[in-house]
Amino acid sequence: MSITVHKSPSPRHSSIDLSTVGFGNVFTDHMFRRQWKEGHWREGSIVPHENIPISPGCLGLHYGQAVFEGLKAYRGTQDNIIRLFRPDRNAARLAASCERLCIPTISADDLLEAISTLVAVEKEWVPHSRSETLYLRPLVFGSEGHLSVRPATSYEFLIIAAPVSEYFDRRGPGISLKAEDYFTRAAPGGMGAAKTGGNYASTLRPTGDGLANGYDQILWLDSEQHQFIEEAGQMNIFFRIGDKVITPPLAGTILPGVTRDSILRLLGEWGIESEERRISIAELRDAKKKNHLVEVFGAGTAAVVVPIKNIEFKRESIVVPDPTPEALCNRLYNELTGIQYGEISDQYGWTLAV
Repeated sequence: MSITVHKSPSPRHSSIDLSTVGFGNVFTDHMFRRQWKEGHWREGSIVPHENIPISPGCLGLHYGQAVFEGLKAYRGTQDNIIRLFRPDRNAARLAASCERLCIPTISADDLLEAISTLVAVEKEWVPHSRSETLYLRPLVFGSEGHLSVRPATSYEFLIIAAPVSEYFDRRGPGISLKAEDYFTRAAPGGMGAAKTGGNYASTLRPTGDGLANGYDQILWLDSEQHQFIEEAGQMNIFFRIGDKVITPPLAGTILPGVTRDSILRLLGEWGIESEERRISIAELRDAKKKNHLVEVFGAGTAAVVVPIKNIEFKRESIVVPDPTPEALCNRLYNELTGIQYGEISDQYGWTLAV
């Protein structure tokens, strides 16, 4: 793929305090743009970050034919090298999401080239602090203006970037979850395994209600019985019960997280038994009563690994023991961020230097 670069005449990075940006409040000076027309992807370009014209009949707006990804660029704390973490996994997941929504796929090589080129152009936006990163958001949506319910014939592929702080404050004992017993995020045969806007739109109402009542996130349960645990907000979730770590299986209703896969790999390397299987609220309650529940944590690109301190289900609280300095969630966080920031040798070949 040929990528042309058109620099912004008025870059802003020197005027932005990256330690105060929060999460997703500020965008960088440039973005990547590529279009699908007449049956093929055109050449790509790096252009100034700006609004783009779209038809009011855009199929991506009307029928939700849109998919996206999320990954980060990390500046090495010791060598200043900028690294991506397992971008090949994001490329594979983006392709799977495109296929689910009848969107022309983007090759892994093209995605990695586009991301690397954008990050190289925006290298001054990659924070020097270990508590901030450059978040990257690839997005593909049907841009054709039409009202028939069918796949679009033209598409926009964008990558935008935003410097971000950590998603959750890690200084406390963890976050609190409300187990949702009415609303559903995903159902068998639906789009739960695809990273598409509709999956997130369905979470807004219950998440907003939960935040208003003092919870940090929603614990999503299965759509049929509202008893089996699936995800924690936009994170995969893990339970350490006794000497075993349990996480819900990928069965079409759960997003196959890059951090999730990395954690399972690390647990195997460390000789810690893990199991991918269904786990119910009742089993979790029973483990707590028997003092077998050791820790619970969520995992995702935005949060990395975050401890969970409390789960409430139908006004009954399952309180999780406070994490100790030796807790598995802390060890995993330190190992993953150590690799991402170049502080630990990457023996798995997970990072890609830009």
